Amino acid sequence: MNYKHIFAQAIDRLHEEGRYRVFIDILRNRGAYPNARCFHGHNGPKPITVWCSNDYLAMGQHPKVVAAMEEALHDVGAGSGGTRNIGGNTHYHVDLEGELADLHGKEAALLFTSGYVSNEATLSTLAKLLPGCIVFSDELNHASMIAGIRNSGCEKRVFRHNDVDHLRELLAAEDPEAPKLIAFESVYSMDGDVAPIAAICDLADEFNALTYLDEVHAVGMYGARGGGISERDSVADRLTIIEGTLGKAFGVMGGYIAADQMIVDVIRSYAPGFIFTTSLSPVLVAGVLASVRHLKGSSEERDGQQASAALLKQFMADAGLPVMDTVTHIVPLMVGDPVKAKRISDILLAEYGAYVQPINYPTVPRGTERLRFTPGPAHTEAMMRDLVAALVEIWDRLDLELLERKAA
Repeated sequence: MNYKHIFAQAIDRLHEEGRYRVFIDILRNRGAYPNARCFHGHNGPKPITVWCSNDYLAMGQHPKVVAAMEEALHDVGAGSGGTRNIGGNTHYHVDLEGELADLHGKEAALLFTSGYVSNEATLSTLAKLLPGCIVFSDELNHASMIAGIRNSGCEKRVFRHNDVDHLRELLAAEDPEAPKLIAFESVYSMDGDVAPIAAICDLADEFNALTYLDEVHAVGMYGARGGGISERDSVADRLTIIEGTLGKAFGVMGGYIAADQMIVDVIRSYAPGFIFTTSLSPVLVAGVLASVRHLKGSSEERDGQQASAALLKQFMADAGLPVMDTVTHIVPLMVGDPVKAKRISDILLAEYGAYVQPINYPTVPRGTERLRFTPGPAHTEAMMRDLVAALVEIWDRLDLELLERKAA
């Protein structure tokens, strides 16, 4: 068996399909985000503007967050000391779980090392503990949710994206006595659309199902205190479990669930992905704690980010660029070809100092490859105009089709 040849063939296939992933070597400039330095393909650092970060509100640069992390580092050191049940259950962890439970109006919360781990560990554990459980999953759910459902070993039913009627059909076809769990997201990060949470909760009530909502692209971003779409739409109390991340709008790292005390205790006690891993560094937790507390009391960052997203969508549409008209902060620009998407990204970085990564299969379906922009409160109108002008020039250079311009 020629193992090396098999592995080489696997990589070659990605190159042939135009979806081999290249990680760009950058450093962000503290206090000057979205400005950064790029080391990719240069003898020295080149100044660039970052357009694709999930640090949506630039909280990773916020003075309160940085100061809290520096204070924690000098107070307790770098690492947590182990797993939560041995040496890694610091007071920072306890405080943050209290803040997150309060954010979502739940009895308790539980921290994980990432949003991926929180989804995989919780969904696999919860479904395993319910004999004969059937999981109903939106077809566009994140890979971490799919992994958790698969690892549970339970029966799975996939409903068409945000299609409440199809979900009803699937629920009605099952044994009324069988345990049921509906797993879905609030904001879908590639298309920028929003789930009909209330309608799904209605079905959960009707068919006696539990609900699991992934709010990773919404926490910090929506609601009066940053509790997500479920807070904005006043439905958080109807959801069994709300899952979120600490690495996007909150600007640091980690994941969590919020639910009633019994469910959190079950996951804490049974989930291998929680039990057998070193806990988050208290330095990271201190930063998140400062970020959550700040965003609970301030809408300035959220308002600025929403204004930036709306303005960039307008500029792109006015220029005839094929921007998707989303109802959220996500700004996807449709290309429809992996090679062209990568080429556009490369030209933007090399010639215009604008950094945005192409989004290819399997993150999105084949034929829907795109560039995904996430403008934040610190992206200026001048930056946006320069970006759009660069995109129009590249579209013309590559003989790509522009839509009818909305403005001269």
